[in-house]
Amino acid sequence: MKKRTLGFWEIWNMSFGFLGIQMGFALQNANVSRIFQTLGAEIDDIPILWVAAPLTGLIVQPIIGYLSDKTWHSRLGRRRPYFLIGAIFASLALFVMPNSPVLWVAAGMLWILDASINVSMEPFRAFVGDNLPEEQRTKGFAMQSFFIGIGAYVASKLPLMLTYFGVANTAPEGIIPDSVKYSFYIGGIAFFLAVLWTVIRSKEYTPEEMKIFEEQEKEFKPVRESFSEEWYQKNGKSHLNKGLLILAVGLISSYLVYNYDLKKDLYVLTLGLITFGGIALIISGYLQTHKTRNGFVNIVNDFQMMPKVMKQLAWVQFFSWFSLFSMWIYATAAVTEHIYQTTDTTSIAYNTGANQVGEMFANYNIIAAAVAFLLPLLAKATSRKFTHFLALVAGGLGMMSLYFITNPTTFTIEWLPMIGVGIAWASILSVPYAMLSGALPASKMGYYMGVFNFFIVIPQLVAASILGFMVSKFFNNEPIYALLIGGCSMILAGILSLMVNDKVNTIKHD
Repeated sequence: MKKRTLGFWEIWNMSFGFLGIQMGFALQNANVSRIFQTLGAEIDDIPILWVAAPLTGLIVQPIIGYLSDKTWHSRLGRRRPYFLIGAIFASLALFVMPNSPVLWVAAGMLWILDASINVSMEPFRAFVGDNLPEEQRTKGFAMQSFFIGIGAYVASKLPLMLTYFGVANTAPEGIIPDSVKYSFYIGGIAFFLAVLWTVIRSKEYTPEEMKIFEEQEKEFKPVRESFSEEWYQKNGKSHLNKGLLILAVGLISSYLVYNYDLKKDLYVLTLGLITFGGIALIISGYLQTHKTRNGFVNIVNDFQMMPKVMKQLAWVQFFSWFSLFSMWIYATAAVTEHIYQTTDTTSIAYNTGANQVGEMFANYNIIAAAVAFLLPLLAKATSRKFTHFLALVAGGLGMMSLYFITNPTTFTIEWLPMIGVGIAWASILSVPYAMLSGALPASKMGYYMGVFNFFIVIPQLVAASILGFMVSKFFNNEPIYALLIGGCSMILAGILSLMVNDKVNTIKHD
């Protein structure tokens, strides 16, 4: 028994929900900084307000992945219940977010919105690994990239498109413009309907069938599920030593931030270290007292035993997503301040620049959709890691080029820099997942895809912690320098991708 090769329209249907998910995600990315600034946020405070999004993903995605691995509903299957639940709450959040009366409400709604998007998004990655044979997975992730590009393109253009129909693009101070509000309403409806299409039109293999498929993967060397008492003792001591070290670094760093009155954004990083150190100490206690039969310990053990290729891709993901987050946070401020030289959110110049950022985000997404199916062809002719290298270098150069724009035309701002970013985005959304999925056991596909999100979320938390500090301390609060830093980070990610030991159909564990 083997997984059935799916036709084009079957892959289309199982990926269609990403159209709606990405509309919600793109509306968030392109407009939340604008909403925060409209409600009174200062430039160097924006990163800390964004921290809700990656922090939510860090918590939610592994848990949802772990739960979806163990879920089976007679009608909705394994992953689809989570698609649907997330879509319902995300759609509601999209209606509420642009009506936030004050800044703290908007920050709270971002938290809720991102949590709901993550509940829907995470199982979609595992969905491809579940349903497609190895030889079709690159195509499956490319189809997801296509819908991500289309959905984000439409969502990013919505505020400007609505102005063509007479919807107001400006509003009194402290009020979100109607063009943004109505865009969020449209996005909420599209989110729910697109996910519902995938829920209705797709099927899943039963747990019994998935077990057979996993047993037939003879090359896969399964992660050990049981360990000796000596192993638990040794591992517990290791967690104790690491936990004490991380906790000490976190406490000392927090004291330095407080004592020297450094930017409060840095507390995100220092408190994160304290949290990770505390978790390591708790795990140490469980392991050394042989209290190992619980989901918490199983999750940590599986994390330790992750495939080698996943560890290598972690560094690529870290620098890729650090770069992307710097662009999402600072693009609006960089364009309006560096190119249009204004910080007045009520001015025509500011809102023109802010709309152009929406166009930029739309354009890199439509480029990603256009090249999504070319990347598998390039990867087949060369290799997946070399394809990823070229794409990331192109993206880094595209981001850095914004610094040199002096003539703000449609082409120089909205298209030229985004060509490289779009190529990088298409690759980021597909190639790492294609390289990873073949190295994962079917029974833990959801969990490991959720853990892989750590290497997306942690760099975003780091970016939220240090970018505001760096921009204010070293670059005179000029946000364009955050994009230069981001461009360099993406090029570094491309170089690191060449070091990934990617061998199709060869699965190795440490």
